[in-house]
Amino acid sequence: MRSLLKWLGISALLLVGGLLTPIGYVELACRPSGQAVAYEPILPPEHHRPEGRTLLTYPEWHIVHAYDDYARVIRDGDPHDYRYLSSIAGFWTSLCSLSQASGPYGGFPAEFKSTVYTIGASFTLELLAKALYEETFGRVATWVRGDTRAPLDDLSAQQAKDYSRFLQQVPWYRWDFGRDAAALADAATGSFRDRERRVALGLEYGAKARYAKLIAAAVANVPPDALRLRMILRGLSAEALGAYEGVEVIAVHDEGTEIETPRYRALTGLLSEMARAGGDFVEIAGNDDILFTVTSDRSELEGAIYSFARQGYGDTRHLILLPVAELSEHLRRLDTQGLRLEHIHDY
Repeated sequence: MRSLLKWLGISALLLVGGLLTPIGYVELACRPSGQAVAYEPILPPEHHRPEGRTLLTYPEWHIVHAYDDYARVIRDGDPHDYRYLSSIAGFWTSLCSLSQASGPYGGFPAEFKSTVYTIGASFTLELLAKALYEETFGRVATWVRGDTRAPLDDLSAQQAKDYSRFLQQVPWYRWDFGRDAAALADAATGSFRDRERRVALGLEYGAKARYAKLIAAAVANVPPDALRLRMILRGLSAEALGAYEGVEVIAVHDEGTEIETPRYRALTGLLSEMARAGGDFVEIAGNDDILFTVTSDRSELEGAIYSFARQGYGDTRHLILLPVAELSEHLRRLDTQGLRLEHIHDY
């Protein structure tokens, strides 16, 4: 028993050390560079959001994208076809690039950085556990199954796709994992692969459901982050802006029209539509710089602070940081450059 406890203790220490290693790497080897440039906001202070958060929103979206990539891979393939270690490495190496680019914004605020490290460690642990299973027992189950997909292969792929879309606008812990587990049980046949998927994914969904309840309880008394933000733009009339869904015209200034819009995924669609209609952004949430991501068939893109190959799609994601005043022109030129808009990261 003492020997067993000893090895369990050693394993736990190695695991903790492994999870802390990338955090130490980012802290020590990815120091911020560049000097802050003064900017006088147009919007009042109560409508400002920390500019550095445009960089810190990407790590969470890397996880959203990872689930989308995973869903794409298993749509036609199997879970062991997904490159789990590559996805983990992408999280930490992109965070390194973002940390280096955060100098002009005073580096990453400590309270936000600790949150990113926490979700990064959780993401790493989850994918390591999933890789360990799918590369061993899961792979054996596909050998037994043969080339013909089982019903739960297709159902779990659809569940993964629905979940990845849900994450684009809603926190993960609000997903009904219990419903997915029940759907697996109802659709399972007597085949070995279906029984294996029902048990393996049922355990995964059950663990996530319990963890989601803990997270939901923990944040129940925490004020939710603002769901809307203010910005200034010109080139479109107040009447035209007010016609967009979810947009409220606040005031007209000499610098442009002040509006309030939804955040997150909805914002990306709105900004793209406004830019193509002739709108030019002056300031967003009191800031003059913003991060957005595009995809292309090129492995590298000039001016990108980080590029990462997407699994299942055969293309590459590029992270671009630029002044808000240049955002509209970049959005209007995407098609001619062979680029596809993925997400505009607010603050």
